Parts: sequence; C-alpha cells; structure tokens
Amino acid sequence: MLLFDTHAHIAEEEYELDREEVLERARGAGVAYINNVGYNLESSRRAITLAENHNMVYASVGFHPHNAIEAGPGYLGELKNMSAHPRVVALGEIGLDYYRDLSPREMQRKVFREQLSLARELSLPVIIHDRDAHGDLMDILRDLRLGAAGGVMHCYSGSWEMAQECLAMGFYISIAGPVTYQNASRLKDVAGRVPIDRLLLETDAPYLTPSPHRGKRNEPSYIVFTAAEMAALKGMNVEELAKTCTENGRRLFGIA
Repeated sequence: MLLFDTHAHIAEEEYELDREEVLERARGAGVAYINNVGYNLESSRRAITLAENHNMVYASVGFHPHNAIEAGPGYLGELKNMSAHPRVVALGEIGLDYYRDLSPREMQRKVFREQLSLARELSLPVIIHDRDAHGDLMDILRDLRLGAAGGVMHCYSGSWEMAQECLAMGFYISIAGPVTYQNASRLKDVAGRVPIDRLLLETDAPYLTPSPHRGKRNEPSYIVFTAAEMAALKGMNVEELAKTCTENGRRLFGIA
C-alpha cells in the first residue's frame, strides 16, 4: 500500500523519545510521504529541520489561528524566507478557530487574510484549518479566492453543501481519523461523496487518533485505518484508494 499522510505534527515534543521508531512504523505501514505542518515560526522551523533529515518528510509553514496573536511585525517576511526552502510544499496551517478562541477573532481574520495573500504571491498551496468558523472562513475565501496553486480543507468537518463550494473553488478535501468513529455518520456521508480525484488522507498526529486506537497518541502509521474506512465508504479496494489519494497529495504539493 502506498500512503501519504498529508497533515501531521511529528516534530513536536510528543515524539521526542521515539520519533525514529514512529517514522519506521510509518514506513512499515506503507507511508511514503508525510507533510509535517507548522503552526507558528518555531514549529515551522522544526518542520523544515525534520524534512531536511528525512527523505519521506516534507514541511509546511504558517500560523495556526490559535497562534495568530503571536504573529508580530515581520512574521510574513519570516514565512516568505522559510517558504523558499526546497522542502517546503505549502503555507499552513492557516484559517479560523472559533471553538477555542485562543486568539482574538479579529486577529485571526487579519492573519488569515495576510497569509492567503502571501500564498498567492508565492504560488504555494494553502492548508486551511476551520473549526466552528464556517461562515467567516467562507466569506474570506470568497473575497480573496484561492490562488492557482490550490489548497486543502484540512480535517474536513463541514456540510456537503460547504464541501461542494470548496471543491468548486479548487480545494481538495482531507479526511482524518474521526471518519472511523461510530458516531460520525454525518462525516461519513460527506466524506463518501467527495470525488476520488479531490480526496486526501491525513492523521493530524498526535491528535484525532482513529479507531481502534482512539484515546492514544496518534501517529502516521495509523492512517491505514482512515484509508480502510474511506475505501469502504467509496466501495473501493483500499490499495487503489490509497494510491489515488497519494497521487492527489503529490499533485497538490508538487512532489515528483
């Protein structure tokens, strides 16, 4: 099986003691590519360092909405400089999060808009985080529009109607571990409708661990459970689904 974990955070301290073993288990499960995603300047630098040291790992750089309040003067220049690194494949994760409100909403919207504009300037795809902010997020995307490099709705949790609009804008839809949960009937319905050529898989490790490991620390090797669930929803062979989703990820992120 050939898999691409398009969104993980394995440069974080949760993996400090066994990161190499985690990567080895990922390889053993068929994971050929991992996109390690930043959420502020420091984590973005760690993502690049990890990608420099492991051929299977790529990096994305950006400010998560939780960290928007940290985006001080000059942060866009820092992101621009990091984005020039050959292992950086996207700007993200960026977006809005009104569930926790760890940064003021006005600041979240400002930093989101600025990073969307930077991605367009740099011709980089964007990784969008959206939690309990569907209305404002879609308003901003309608206003600024997606650049030609495209983007992905990370760990999608919205309606099918919103997914259709995102697809029409040019976004890919990425599905994570929650699709494996028994009570996720709405998500299963939406995920099953996403066209196979616009579907991505992710773990968001160390978060959102799929069944049967729910409650434990997540890791890239567990993407096999999400792939199996999506194959069942699509009525496809799991190897074929994994291969197609991997090709989709390589296409979006420009990985030869």
